[in-house]
Amino acid sequence: MVPIRFISENLGLNVEWNGDNKMITVKDNETADPNAAKESEDYYIFELSNNVNRRSVTYKNRYGIELAGDLYTPKTMDKNTKYPAIVIGPPYGGVKEQGPGVYADQLAQRGFVVLAFDPSYNGESGGEPRHISSPEIFTEDFSAGVDFLGSLDYVDREKIGALGICGSGGFALSAAAKDTRIKAVVTSAMYDISGMGNSMDNETRNNMLKGISEQRWSDFETGEPAYKRTYPENAPLDELPDDLTGVDVEWWTFYGLKRGWHPNSGGSFTNSSMQSFSNYSLLDHIDSISPRPILIITGDIAHSRSISEEIYEKASEPKELYVVPGAMHIDLYDDVSKIPFDKIEDFFNKNLK
Repeated sequence: MVPIRFISENLGLNVEWNGDNKMITVKDNETADPNAAKESEDYYIFELSNNVNRRSVTYKNRYGIELAGDLYTPKTMDKNTKYPAIVIGPPYGGVKEQGPGVYADQLAQRGFVVLAFDPSYNGESGGEPRHISSPEIFTEDFSAGVDFLGSLDYVDREKIGALGICGSGGFALSAAAKDTRIKAVVTSAMYDISGMGNSMDNETRNNMLKGISEQRWSDFETGEPAYKRTYPENAPLDELPDDLTGVDVEWWTFYGLKRGWHPNSGGSFTNSSMQSFSNYSLLDHIDSISPRPILIITGDIAHSRSISEEIYEKASEPKELYVVPGAMHIDLYDDVSKIPFDKIEDFFNKNLK
């Protein structure tokens, strides 16, 4: 018996472990795809439950982009039985190994088949150029997850729900407004990315769009869109930078430190990505989701609480706003002691009929 990982990595090689077939693969790092995540349990921000199976899956959305996901199932699952299923999207700039995996692991323990995915152009999902953001395609990615889940023999097509964390809350609601196969929706610490410019006056908005429009000349001439990563790429920081202020302290506490850091989660998109959101409203038809139910979860000290409250007022019944005592925005990404999983379980059990 030799410590193959220790020896290989010290020789500059990449070691991959496939738990399904108990196989180790050793590759030259120089031949690896630089855009692909390193396949290592070290990059999940949580420990997988002993009662849950997880496997990597791929499938395509209607644009032909291959999406990468993790499928979580209860170990006691009987594949001759039909189960309710949930598709989960990450915070805006996040990936499936972070918050979506935390939720999927917990909900699979409670009897659900759960798909956590990387949005198009990001994480391990396909799409070029990298790090693009799109309200239409990110919404479509939820429907593509429903496509995949509904193809599984052990999933009941009439019992599929959606759960969006942070920015994916808006995308999940947008998907439900146009895709009636989504029978119930949960948002947690939601952001409506398309609504972020609503507080701007025309002058401020036009100045923002002028900068983005000019950026497109440069993107075209260089052959790729400008992109600058926000959070460290190679390893988490040991402590927060001294110059952080306001909500940046909260973002860096999660994405910049060991708590939530992931090599595929840079926390930013191409410089011109926000242009597509400026004329696109995700939630114009949120009232049409009714009579399918919506559960909106926020924290009582979350900086995003007002967004959840505003969206709750716009939604039609049946709907519920659930405020978690003592929870900040990022607590609803990964803190299993604060995320109300009993509430979420009850909601989906009741409404995925």
